[in-house]
Amino acid sequence: MDGNKTNGFRITPPDSPKWKSRPVFVHANHDDETLDLIGTTKFEPRPDVKSILVTGGAGFIGSWVVRHLVLQYPEYTIVCFDKLDYVASMANIGCLERFSNFHFVNGDITCEGAVDQVLQNFDIDCIMHFAAYSHVQNSFHDQNSFTLNNVIGTQKLLDSARRHGRINRFIHVSTDEVYGETPEDVVDETKQFLPTNPYSASKAAAEMYVYAYYKSFNIPVVIVRSNNVFGPCQYPEKIIPRFFTLLAKHKPITIQGSGLHKRRYLYGGDAADGFDTILHKGVVGEAYNIESGNGVTNIEVAVRMLQLFGYDPQSDFATRLAWIADRPFNDHDYHVDGSKLKRLGWTQNTTFEDGLEKTVEWYRKHLDTWWETETVEAIKVQTPAVGTEKKDPMTTEMPTVQIVVADA
Repeated sequence: MDGNKTNGFRITPPDSPKWKSRPVFVHANHDDETLDLIGTTKFEPRPDVKSILVTGGAGFIGSWVVRHLVLQYPEYTIVCFDKLDYVASMANIGCLERFSNFHFVNGDITCEGAVDQVLQNFDIDCIMHFAAYSHVQNSFHDQNSFTLNNVIGTQKLLDSARRHGRINRFIHVSTDEVYGETPEDVVDETKQFLPTNPYSASKAAAEMYVYAYYKSFNIPVVIVRSNNVFGPCQYPEKIIPRFFTLLAKHKPITIQGSGLHKRRYLYGGDAADGFDTILHKGVVGEAYNIESGNGVTNIEVAVRMLQLFGYDPQSDFATRLAWIADRPFNDHDYHVDGSKLKRLGWTQNTTFEDGLEKTVEWYRKHLDTWWETETVEAIKVQTPAVGTEKKDPMTTEMPTVQIVVADA
């Protein structure tokens, strides 16, 4: 293999300026950089897995899994395959460059030639497919990109796996949003898909291809549907790092609609443990929910962030929050049943409070250097196009809400 450029993809050498080899955390007791941003699980290595391709491995959730696998399983070769879109960062994986079982390939899953050659050159026998467009707000304005990357990209990756003929496990990363909103019922993996936005529709369509390739071509797939993941290294378009970025720049937090929509938050380390458990113990042909017990409304997230920045939620609430138009459709809740994964031994170890404190501390240290400042500054909160917004007074007036202030 040519060390730098091969048939549509590039392997980035260690001396490339793309690498940002800053430590994520440094322990005083170690001379070398030691990563804390991994999970806690470690299983006996699978005899049928030697070389793992992680698509989207420089992104948020993918990089948590890449770091975890590289450090916990030196027996495995981990190949991070990422096109380095705006949400990805070489800083998420740069501190892995010194590990001999880690490789980075700059490539796009929609380029079949690049994927085919990576599978061949690294003798890949397992694929963990994280690469996807995931920002729901953007999907209302750019549906074609979500279809191209999430649906066609997945189909092309599956076809490469079929041609390769040596894939023993294909872990497909989906989302809890394929079920649609579940305001009252707790849903298990058998629930009908009822996606309510273009993003979740693209992920549901991708799952249909995954299952079809399992039945038609015997691709050994396992599907994962997780609640919302948060933590260090998440690009500041998602709600928690977005709130931090606004407060750090002395700007008000923007709340869509009523702010009473609830999400269930899973810390990055717990997510890494979930994917590790499914990689090693999940059953081919099955789907697994990764469930968080931490259900929190957007208002509650905002109140806790204000507290962590030293504001008084009671007196500063009105001046530190700005109410903006809601999405064309905003699911109230995604309440999934994760007992199937728990039976494999997975547990949630980090509470929302503890995870949020760790996350805020990380962003205090790294926000200005992890991504280019002008990129973070340019993030806009998009509102629905004229004529599509809901005729709801909540979108233009501050709603009346009861603020419950938890102990700091």
